[in-house]
Amino acid sequence: MSTRQTIHYSVIVPAYKENGNIRPLITRIFTALKQYDSPVPAEQVEVIIVDDNSRDGSVENVQALQHEGYNVRIIVRTTERGLSSAVVRGFQEAVGDNMLCMDADLQHPPEYVPTMLAALSPSATFVLGTRYGKGVEMDKDWPLYRRVISAGARLLALPLTTASDPMSGFFGVRKEAFLKARGLNSQGFKIALDLLIKAKIAPDAIAEVPFSFGVRAEGESKLTGKVMIKYLEQLGELYWYKFSSLLVVLVVFIFVILVLLARSFLGSLEPASQHK
Repeated sequence: MSTRQTIHYSVIVPAYKENGNIRPLITRIFTALKQYDSPVPAEQVEVIIVDDNSRDGSVENVQALQHEGYNVRIIVRTTERGLSSAVVRGFQEAVGDNMLCMDADLQHPPEYVPTMLAALSPSATFVLGTRYGKGVEMDKDWPLYRRVISAGARLLALPLTTASDPMSGFFGVRKEAFLKARGLNSQGFKIALDLLIKAKIAPDAIAEVPFSFGVRAEGESKLTGKVMIKYLEQLGELYWYKFSSLLVVLVVFIFVILVLLARSFLGSLEPASQHK
Protein backbone atom coordinates (compact mmCIF):
# COMPACT_ATOMS: atom_id res chain seq x y z
CA MET A 1 0.00 0.00 0.00
CA SER A 2 1.42 3.41 -0.95
CA THR A 3 1.86 6.27 1.48
CA ARG A 4 -0.85 8.28 -0.30
CA GLN A 5 -3.33 5.44 0.27
CA THR A 6 -2.77 5.49 4.04
CA ILE A 7 -3.49 9.21 4.39
CA HIS A 8 -6.93 9.82 5.88
CA TYR A 9 -6.33 13.33 7.25
CA SER A 10 -4.99 16.47 5.58
CA VAL A 11 -4.02 19.70 7.36
CA ILE A 12 -4.05 22.75 5.09
CA VAL A 13 -1.96 25.78 6.02
CA PRO A 14 -2.24 28.92 3.84
CA ALA A 15 0.93 30.96 4.16
CA TYR A 16 2.61 34.14 3.01
CA LYS A 17 5.93 35.23 4.48
CA GLU A 18 5.57 32.71 7.31
CA ASN A 19 8.91 30.89 7.03
CA GLY A 20 9.80 31.61 10.65
CA ASN A 21 6.68 29.79 11.84
CA ILE A 22 6.78 26.73 9.58
CA ARG A 23 9.23 24.57 11.55
CA PRO A 24 7.63 25.07 14.98
CA LEU A 25 4.20 24.57 13.42
CA ILE A 26 5.08 21.26 11.75
CA THR A 27 7.05 19.85 14.66
CA ARG A 28 4.32 20.75 17.16
CA ILE A 29 1.59 19.21 14.97
CA PHE A 30 3.39 15.89 14.66
CA THR A 31 4.50 15.90 18.30
CA ALA A 32 0.83 16.20 19.28
CA LEU A 33 -0.13 13.43 16.85
CA LYS A 34 2.52 11.10 18.27
CA GLN A 35 1.30 11.38 21.85
CA TYR A 36 0.07 8.07 23.28
CA ASP A 37 -3.45 9.43 23.71
CA SER A 38 -3.76 11.02 20.28
CA PRO A 39 -7.06 9.92 18.67
CA VAL A 40 -5.47 10.19 15.23
CA PRO A 41 -2.33 8.24 14.13
CA ALA A 42 0.49 10.50 12.93
CA GLU A 43 1.22 8.24 9.95
CA GLN A 44 -2.27 8.91 8.57
CA VAL A 45 -1.80 12.69 8.46
CA GLU A 46 -0.28 14.97 5.84
CA VAL A 47 0.34 18.71 6.09
CA ILE A 48 0.08 20.90 3.00
CA ILE A 49 1.54 24.42 3.03
CA VAL A 50 -0.08 26.59 0.35
CA ASP A 51 2.39 29.43 -0.13
CA ASP A 52 1.67 32.57 -2.16
CA ASN A 53 5.17 32.79 -3.64
CA SER A 54 6.75 34.19 -0.47
CA ARG A 55 10.32 33.50 -1.64
CA ASP A 56 11.43 33.73 1.98
CA GLY A 57 13.01 30.29 2.37
CA SER A 58 9.75 28.45 3.03
CA VAL A 59 10.37 25.94 0.21
CA GLU A 60 13.84 25.06 1.53
CA ASN A 61 12.49 24.84 5.06
CA VAL A 62 9.81 22.35 4.00
CA GLN A 63 12.36 20.30 2.06
CA ALA A 64 14.52 20.06 5.19
CA LEU A 65 11.51 18.91 7.21
CA GLN A 66 10.75 16.27 4.57
CA HIS A 67 14.31 14.94 4.87
CA GLU A 68 13.76 14.68 8.61
CA GLY A 69 10.76 12.42 8.01
CA TYR A 70 7.84 14.82 8.40
CA ASN A 71 4.94 14.27 5.99
CA VAL A 72 4.68 17.84 4.77
CA ARG A 73 4.66 19.31 1.29
CA ILE A 74 4.41 22.81 -0.12
CA ILE A 75 2.44 24.20 -3.03
CA VAL A 76 3.79 27.51 -4.32
CA ARG A 77 1.27 29.63 -6.18
CA THR A 78 2.68 32.22 -8.58
CA THR A 79 -0.43 33.37 -10.43
CA GLU A 80 -2.92 33.65 -7.59
CA ARG A 81 -3.01 35.09 -4.08
CA GLY A 82 -5.43 35.25 -1.19
CA LEU A 83 -6.35 33.35 1.94
CA SER A 84 -9.61 31.77 0.79
CA SER A 85 -8.35 30.67 -2.60
CA ALA A 86 -5.28 29.17 -0.90
CA VAL A 87 -7.51 27.12 1.41
CA VAL A 88 -9.65 25.94 -1.52
CA ARG A 89 -6.51 24.95 -3.45
CA GLY A 90 -5.27 22.98 -0.45
CA PHE A 91 -8.60 21.17 -0.06
CA GLN A 92 -8.52 20.30 -3.76
CA GLU A 93 -5.00 18.87 -3.45
CA ALA A 94 -5.65 17.01 -0.17
CA VAL A 95 -5.39 13.22 -0.12
CA GLY A 96 -7.34 12.77 3.12
CA ASP A 97 -11.13 12.68 3.36
CA ASN A 98 -10.95 14.65 6.61
CA MET A 99 -9.49 18.11 6.01
CA LEU A 100 -8.46 20.76 8.52
CA CYS A 101 -7.51 24.38 7.90
CA MET A 102 -5.34 26.36 10.30
CA ASP A 103 -3.21 29.49 10.25
CA ALA A 104 0.57 29.35 9.95
CA ASP A 105 1.16 31.93 12.68
CA LEU A 106 0.66 29.54 15.66
CA GLN A 107 -2.42 31.40 16.87
CA HIS A 108 -4.30 28.17 16.20
CA PRO A 109 -2.50 25.90 18.70
CA PRO A 110 -1.11 22.80 16.91
CA GLU A 111 -1.84 20.74 20.03
CA TYR A 112 -5.54 20.88 19.12
CA VAL A 113 -5.02 19.28 15.70
CA PRO A 114 -5.63 15.64 16.80
CA THR A 115 -8.90 16.57 18.55
CA MET A 116 -10.09 18.68 15.64
CA LEU A 117 -9.37 15.93 13.10
CA ALA A 118 -10.97 13.23 15.26
CA ALA A 119 -14.16 15.29 15.57
CA LEU A 120 -14.89 14.81 11.86
CA SER A 121 -17.10 11.86 10.94
CA PRO A 122 -19.80 10.91 8.42
CA SER A 123 -22.36 12.54 10.74
CA ALA A 124 -20.19 15.51 11.78
CA THR A 125 -19.06 16.85 8.43
CA PHE A 126 -17.77 20.17 9.77
CA VAL A 127 -15.66 20.94 12.84
CA LEU A 128 -15.11 24.42 14.18
CA GLY A 129 -12.54 25.62 16.66
CA THR A 130 -14.49 28.07 18.80
CA ARG A 131 -13.24 30.83 21.10
CA TYR A 132 -16.70 31.05 22.66
CA GLY A 133 -16.74 27.62 24.31
CA LYS A 134 -17.08 26.95 28.01
CA GLY A 135 -13.95 27.83 30.00
CA VAL A 136 -12.35 29.83 27.19
CA GLU A 137 -11.33 33.43 27.76
CA MET A 138 -11.97 34.74 24.27
CA ASP A 139 -8.91 36.35 22.63
CA LYS A 140 -7.49 37.24 26.07
CA ASP A 141 -4.08 38.19 24.65
CA TRP A 142 -5.46 40.43 21.91
CA PRO A 143 -5.54 44.23 22.16
CA LEU A 144 -8.97 45.76 22.76
CA TYR A 145 -9.47 46.95 19.16
CA ARG A 146 -8.88 43.40 17.83
CA ARG A 147 -11.40 41.98 20.25
CA VAL A 148 -13.97 44.61 19.26
CA ILE A 149 -13.44 43.83 15.55
CA SER A 150 -13.71 40.08 16.18
CA ALA A 151 -16.91 40.40 18.22
CA GLY A 152 -18.44 42.76 15.63
CA ALA A 153 -17.61 40.43 12.75
CA ARG A 154 -19.21 37.52 14.62
CA LEU A 155 -22.33 39.55 15.39
CA LEU A 156 -22.80 40.43 11.72
CA ALA A 157 -22.65 36.74 10.78
CA LEU A 158 -25.21 35.53 13.34
CA PRO A 159 -28.21 35.57 10.96
CA LEU A 160 -26.30 33.30 8.55
CA THR A 161 -25.31 30.37 10.76
CA THR A 162 -25.85 28.80 14.17
CA ALA A 163 -22.10 28.12 14.49
CA SER A 164 -20.73 29.95 17.53
CA ASP A 165 -17.48 31.17 15.94
CA PRO A 166 -17.30 31.01 12.12
CA MET A 167 -14.64 33.75 12.25
CA SER A 168 -11.86 31.73 13.94
CA GLY A 169 -10.44 30.27 10.72
CA PHE A 170 -9.57 27.06 12.60
CA PHE A 171 -11.97 24.56 11.05
CA GLY A 172 -12.29 21.25 9.29
CA VAL A 173 -14.59 19.73 6.70
CA ARG A 174 -15.19 16.31 5.22
CA LYS A 175 -14.25 16.12 1.56
CA GLU A 176 -17.73 15.02 0.47
CA ALA A 177 -19.22 18.13 2.10
CA PHE A 178 -16.58 20.39 0.52
CA LEU A 179 -17.32 18.98 -2.93
CA LYS A 180 -21.00 19.90 -2.56
CA ALA A 181 -20.21 23.60 -2.21
CA ARG A 182 -20.93 25.74 -5.27
CA GLY A 183 -19.79 29.26 -6.02
CA LEU A 184 -17.23 29.58 -3.24
CA ASN A 185 -15.89 33.10 -2.88
CA SER A 186 -12.14 32.78 -3.48
CA GLN A 187 -11.66 36.46 -2.62
CA GLY A 188 -13.56 36.31 0.64
CA PHE A 189 -11.97 36.84 4.04
CA LYS A 190 -13.66 33.98 5.91
CA ILE A 191 -13.76 30.76 3.91
CA ALA A 192 -15.25 28.81 6.85
CA LEU A 193 -18.36 31.00 6.80
CA ASP A 194 -18.58 30.66 3.02
CA LEU A 195 -18.39 26.87 3.28
CA LEU A 196 -20.96 26.65 6.06
CA ILE A 197 -23.48 28.44 3.86
CA LYS A 198 -22.65 27.14 0.39
CA ALA A 199 -22.05 23.51 1.39
CA LYS A 200 -25.38 23.71 3.24
CA ILE A 201 -23.94 22.31 6.47
CA ALA A 202 -26.80 21.38 8.79
CA PRO A 203 -26.58 22.70 12.38
CA ASP A 204 -26.43 19.16 13.80
CA ALA A 205 -23.52 18.32 11.48
CA ILE A 206 -21.25 20.93 13.12
CA ALA A 207 -18.89 19.77 15.88
CA GLU A 208 -17.28 22.50 17.99
CA VAL A 209 -13.96 22.32 19.85
CA PRO A 210 -13.27 25.14 22.35
CA PHE A 211 -9.77 26.64 22.13
CA SER A 212 -7.88 29.77 23.14
CA PHE A 213 -6.00 31.80 20.57
CA GLY A 214 -2.23 31.58 20.80
CA VAL A 215 0.14 34.51 20.28
CA ARG A 216 1.76 35.11 16.89
CA ALA A 217 5.41 34.07 17.13
CA GLU A 218 6.84 35.45 13.88
CA GLY A 219 5.73 37.76 11.08
CA GLU A 220 3.01 40.39 11.00
CA SER A 221 -0.77 40.25 11.30
CA LYS A 222 -2.67 40.13 8.01
CA LEU A 223 -5.62 42.11 9.42
CA THR A 224 -5.89 45.36 7.47
CA GLY A 225 -8.61 47.82 6.52
CA LYS A 226 -8.72 46.25 3.05
CA VAL A 227 -9.32 42.82 4.58
CA MET A 228 -12.19 44.16 6.70
CA ILE A 229 -13.81 45.77 3.64
CA LYS A 230 -13.54 42.43 1.80
CA TYR A 231 -15.25 40.75 4.73
CA LEU A 232 -18.16 43.18 4.56
CA GLU A 233 -18.43 42.56 0.81
CA GLN A 234 -18.42 38.82 1.48
CA LEU A 235 -21.19 39.20 4.06
CA GLY A 236 -23.32 41.08 1.53
CA GLU A 237 -22.83 38.30 -1.01
CA LEU A 238 -23.70 35.60 1.54
CA TYR A 239 -26.81 37.41 2.73
CA TRP A 240 -27.99 37.61 -0.88
CA TYR A 241 -27.05 33.94 -1.47
CA LYS A 242 -29.02 32.73 1.54
CA PHE A 243 -31.95 35.14 1.67
CA SER A 244 -32.49 36.27 -1.95
CA SER A 245 -35.36 33.82 -2.48
CA LEU A 246 -37.02 35.13 0.68
CA LEU A 247 -36.60 38.68 -0.56
CA VAL A 248 -38.21 37.75 -3.88
CA VAL A 249 -41.13 36.14 -2.04
CA LEU A 250 -41.44 39.24 0.16
CA VAL A 251 -41.47 41.56 -2.86
CA VAL A 252 -44.11 39.44 -4.60
CA PHE A 253 -46.16 39.33 -1.39
CA ILE A 254 -46.02 43.12 -1.03
CA PHE A 255 -46.94 43.52 -4.71
CA VAL A 256 -49.98 41.24 -4.33
CA ILE A 257 -51.09 43.11 -1.20
CA LEU A 258 -50.77 46.44 -3.02
CA VAL A 259 -52.80 45.11 -5.97
CA LEU A 260 -55.54 43.84 -3.62
CA LEU A 261 -55.60 47.14 -1.76
CA ALA A 262 -55.78 49.04 -5.04
CA ARG A 263 -58.65 46.88 -6.28
CA SER A 264 -60.46 47.31 -2.97
CA PHE A 265 -59.98 51.07 -3.09
CA LEU A 266 -61.16 51.33 -6.69
CA GLY A 267 -64.08 49.02 -5.89
CA SER A 268 -65.17 51.34 -3.08
CA LEU A 269 -65.24 54.25 -5.53
CA GLU A 270 -67.43 52.54 -8.12
CA PRO A 271 -70.84 52.76 -6.27
CA ALA A 272 -70.30 56.44 -5.61
CA SER A 273 -69.60 57.16 -9.26
CA GLN A 274 -72.60 55.05 -10.39
CA HIS A 275 -74.87 56.92 -7.91
CA LYS A 276 -73.98 60.18 -9.58
